[in-house]
Parts: sequence; structure tokens; C-alpha cells
Amino acid sequence: MTFAFGPFVIDDAARVLRLNERELHVQPLVFDLLVYLVRERARVISKDELLEALWPGVIVTENSLQRAISTLRTVLREGDMQDAIRSVPRAGYRFCLELVPPPDAAEGGDDLTQARHAAEARLWNEAAVLYSKTDAATLSGTDLDQWALALQCAGNPSDAVPVFTRAIAAHTQKGDLNAAAESAISLAGVHLERNELAVAKGWTARAAELTAQNEASRARGLVTWMQARIAGSEGNPRLAHEKAEAAYAIGRGNGDVGVEALGLMYRGFYRLSLGDTAAGLEDQDHASALALSHTLDPVTGGTLFCNILWACRTFCDWSRATQWTLGYRQFCTDSRMQFSGSCELHRAEVLGVQGSLKQALGHIEEALARLQNDAPWARGDAYRVLGDIQSAIGNTDAARAAYEKCYALGWDPEPGYALLLLAEGEAEQAYAALERSLIGQGWWTLQRQGMLLAHLALVAAHARKPEKAQALIDDLAGQEKRWPMPSIRALTNEAAAILAKQSGDPDEARRRLHLARQLWTGVECRLNATRLRLEIAAVALDAGDVSGASSELRVASADAQALGSAKLQERCAALEKRLPKSA
Repeated sequence: MTFAFGPFVIDDAARVLRLNERELHVQPLVFDLLVYLVRERARVISKDELLEALWPGVIVTENSLQRAISTLRTVLREGDMQDAIRSVPRAGYRFCLELVPPPDAAEGGDDLTQARHAAEARLWNEAAVLYSKTDAATLSGTDLDQWALALQCAGNPSDAVPVFTRAIAAHTQKGDLNAAAESAISLAGVHLERNELAVAKGWTARAAELTAQNEASRARGLVTWMQARIAGSEGNPRLAHEKAEAAYAIGRGNGDVGVEALGLMYRGFYRLSLGDTAAGLEDQDHASALALSHTLDPVTGGTLFCNILWACRTFCDWSRATQWTLGYRQFCTDSRMQFSGSCELHRAEVLGVQGSLKQALGHIEEALARLQNDAPWARGDAYRVLGDIQSAIGNTDAARAAYEKCYALGWDPEPGYALLLLAEGEAEQAYAALERSLIGQGWWTLQRQGMLLAHLALVAAHARKPEKAQALIDDLAGQEKRWPMPSIRALTNEAAAILAKQSGDPDEARRRLHLARQLWTGVECRLNATRLRLEIAAVALDAGDVSGASSELRVASADAQALGSAKLQERCAALEKRLPKSA
């Protein structure tokens, strides 16, 4: 069904919102909210009804609905229609505009012709619907590939599986083996994101067979890149690095920017896993720059940006993560593709440490809803991030439940879970949990190894294991090329501060805490910077430096409120009580 109001047209079947014939990028949940309000425009809809309609069977807070309403009004503001959604105090919300007859459907031939035009214009939802109306048996391999691409870009990758399967058959029947191989690799990618490794390996093997006689083709480059991803998934980062290097060489040799960038990005990814940090980060930044400076298909571009954001999160490089997140959002807007569940996850973690924990909760709820469809393998990581956010707010029970869900899904909840244990006075258990998390040679463990070791040093210091803590600090400092990240130096300085305090050297403890706070501020980690300001204030009060403590507390109090951390606000209040009344 189609609805129209003001300059907007809603195509419910195609899941498209247009403003003056221009398709807008709208989050799926926000689109659902608009359609529900429009359909039920004759009445005020309660908040409870909307919560149940938008998040069926999921317990979310009213803040989630308020964020969705705010986002919807922002979208409608582009057409000066933000007042179409009216808040009714203590009752709910209502769509309060009259609908107008929708414009006639554009003429342009049959469904297939219109589908091709829609795909060319990157109207992905419309293209997917139009392709579905055609006789699939008559579609060429190219049309089937476009249909599958439209489904992926519209946020429905699972629906693309049978379409890609038919595309492979169509290309093979025509004798275009390279095209069949490219479709097979696209299909392998969908299965890999769904954590169906065996199926992904099968389609990759089929693609390798199809390209056996053409070792230098684009298709062969894609095969080699997918082999790198599979090797990494199977815990063999050295083979993965070799395959990524080979894919990069094929792409560069052919002048194929897409294959070159994919090979370069994953070469960087596995360099990071193997400890060649500087080179790995350089590869990834280069690959992302290629994505921004050339016209790549949305799926390739999304893969590149998602990968670099993952690495930024792994190393707690939040300023770099923000820069590339903004670039990726612009890429999604230009490509008219849905912001994926993985990138909602990236954004949630960035917001949690930089800006607003409440906003972060909204993004992680959106991520969990989307990941089930487009990347279920990452749901465990999403629960880890959810645990970190709840812990930072001060919701200990919710944090513990999220960490347990993360672990149940096969993911490592560290270092967040260990820090939660530490805060509850269970230092030995925290230390043991971090030691367990360092077992293994998978890319996930290897890339996070530096952060895990730094947190182990911090927990060892709290657990009064000075020799182990100092050995870890010295080891990390002695491998500066492998672990150059400011976040690691911040954690080791904090661990050293604890050791100094325990040995009766408050001046050294304060100096180390200041260094750690400056490092966290430098990478825009407001959450940890605020936490350390409170530690500095506590040390200052112990030393009788009321002025220094007051300065730190003023900044920390404002930041804790802006972050939305009840835990930090309570800590501020406790320290403020120690200030003389005249301070």
C-alpha cells in the first residue's frame, strides 16, 4: 500500500520513503514506526502498544521509543513535516496529517525494465520488489545478481541466498564461468556472515574450480580473498595473511580497485593478528581511503568499512573509529543502503565510551535486532558491548546477564566481565577470567591480546600481585612497536599507579594517573578519562590537596552526567562529601 502526505510518499510494500521522488535512508525500525502511526492515524496510540508492535517479545525501555520518535521527526524535518507526529501527554503518539492521493506510478515498461532502472538508481527496496514480480526463470545471471545485490543493500541478505544460487546456474549455463564464480563468492560471503562456515567453504571451492583456468582474473582475486577470510575463521592467521596478500596482488595487477582494497584490508587485518601493528593499520587506512575515492558496489564498501571499524574497536582507538564511522555513514547514504547491524554495533560501542550511554543502549538494541538477519555470528560480541554499557551506567545485574549471554553464544566477555568482578571485590576471579581469555590463536584473541594483557596487569595490581603486574607492564612497554596504542599505555600507567600507591609513593601514583587520563583523553575515551579523574581526585584528597581534587571533581561531575553514568555520578557524590564545606 502507498501513502502520501506533504512532499512524502510511503511505499509500504517496497519499504521505501520518498521525499520529492528522492528515496531517503531510513532505519527499518523507524520506517515501521512511521507506517504503524500512519495506518492507525485515526487514534492516539499508547506507548505500550508501540513498544509491543516495534519490539515484539523483547523487553526494552521507553527511552528506545523516544529515540525512535526523535529520529523519525528528524527524517520528516527534511520536508518540514516534523510536526506530523504529535505527542499526547500521558496518552501516547498520533499521526495528525491528512493523507493525499499518491502520485501515479512512473511509466517505464514492464516490471523487469523498472527493476533495472530502480537498481541503477540504487532504489534497493523498490528494485527488490520489482524483481520479485518478474518470472525468475527468464532472468539472466546479471539480473539475478542485481536482484540479490538489491536484497543485500535493503538489509535482507538471507533472502539473497536462493537468488545467488540461480545466478550461478544461469551464468554457468551460458558459459560465463568467471561471472558464476563471482556469484558463488557473493553467496559464500552471505553464508560466512551467517556463521555457516561449511557452506561458505563449499561455494568457495566451487568458485575456485570455476576459475582454475584463469588465475589472474577478478573472479580469482575474489576467490583468494574469500579463502583468506575462511582461513582466518578457522584460526590460521598466517595462511589468511598469505591469501590476502595474493588477492591484493591480483587486484593491483588487474587495476581492479575493489579486489585490491579487499586484499589490502584483510592483509592489514591479519597483520594486526600477527603483531605487525603499524603495517596493519596503514593497510586498513589505505583500503578505506580507496573505498571513499572510487565507486565501489555497496557490499564491497560495507565490508571494507566494517572491517576497519572492528579493528578500531579492538584497539580502543575511538577517535579513529569516529572518523571512519562518519565516512561509512556517508558511504551508506550515497549508496542508499541500510546501515548494517554490525555497524550499529560499532556505533554503540563508540557512543558508550565517548558520549552518551543512553544513546549507546538504543544503538545496541537496534544492532541486536538486525544482526539476527545479517550477521548472527556477531550477536555474542553485541552482548559483550551491551554488558560494558550496562556496567558503565551502573546496572550490575543487567551487565552480568549480558556477559553471560555473550559467553553462551561462544564469545569472550572480557575484559568487561573481569572489571565487573573486580568492582565487586572478586579480584582473584577477575584475574583468572582474563588469563583464560588469553588462551587460543584465533584472530579474535590475537588482535585483542595487547588489551587483554594490559587489563591483566591492571587486575594483577588490584589483586596485590605486584611481581606479575610489573612483569606485564615491562613486557608491554618493551614491545612498543607491537603495542603502540595509547589505550594500552593508559592501562599500564594506571596499573603502575596502583603499584606506586601500594608501595607508599602517592606522588608517583598521581603522576601515573595523570598520564593515563591524558592518554584516554587523546583517543577520545571520555568514559575512562572521567573514571581516572575520580581516581586522581581521591589521591589528591588523601594528600590534602583540596584545590586539585575540587578541579578534577568539577570536570568529572559534568562528564559523568553527560555520559549518563549513574555509577560515576555516585562516585562523584561520595568524593564531594569529603571536601571541606568551604571548598
